[in-house]
Amino acid sequence: MSEAKARSDAPVADNVPGGGGGHGTAAPPRERKAGGGVLKRLKSRQNKVDSRPVAEEDLRTKSGPITPEDVLGLRVATRGYLCKPEENIYNIDFVRFKIRDLETDTVLFEIAKPPHTDDEEENRAGDASAGRFVRYQFTPAFLRLRTVGATVEFTVGSRPLNNFRMIERHYFRDHLLKSFDFDFGFCIPNSCNTCEHIYEFPQLSDSLVRQMVECPYETRSDSFYFVDNKLVMHNKADYAYNGGQ
Repeated sequence: MSEAKARSDAPVADNVPGGGGGHGTAAPPRERKAGGGVLKRLKSRQNKVDSRPVAEEDLRTKSGPITPEDVLGLRVATRGYLCKPEENIYNIDFVRFKIRDLETDTVLFEIAKPPHTDDEEENRAGDASAGRFVRYQFTPAFLRLRTVGATVEFTVGSRPLNNFRMIERHYFRDHLLKSFDFDFGFCIPNSCNTCEHIYEFPQLSDSLVRQMVECPYETRSDSFYFVDNKLVMHNKADYAYNGGQ
């Protein structure tokens, strides 16, 4: 999935950052899914202060695994990936994604990953970034949303996931907009899991909104995934907010 557009009939926006990442989190609320089972609803940790500033080059030359504290020190979006696809030894695969406005319960965007094909596997072997980058296009209205839920469905291979955690860093140009920090917790082997991340967006100034709309794809994000405090996946995305214009 290399490019995704939000539904044109909904007030669309993207995962624009909104508070700081942090430590200390309440037990995630849960609700029954329509098809049975339990849907976890996860809120970001509330970090008050990020780690010391760190450069991408420092992490590339670091001895030992990259940790959550490392990426929390990044101040600009990465140019490349901080881990290789083969480091995902847990075979974590995100297969479905949905964004909704929690205030109106309006679905803004929904996509499911198609089944693997032989051609896709050949492309993946020749492109190290295949499946790790997504381009989104939303309407300007997305930048005015307050609270958004992002539901993800993912499968796990034959190994258990201990302390599965995701940190998302959102930037406009070289400015950090927001850092989100979610704990998935423990995932059993060979399981399919569903959770909804709750994004509380910051209030953006009119001038910043105007710049983000006028400068498509200069808003970027890094998504880092950790198991037992070791980086195992790194995905990237960029965003445009000029849809419908």
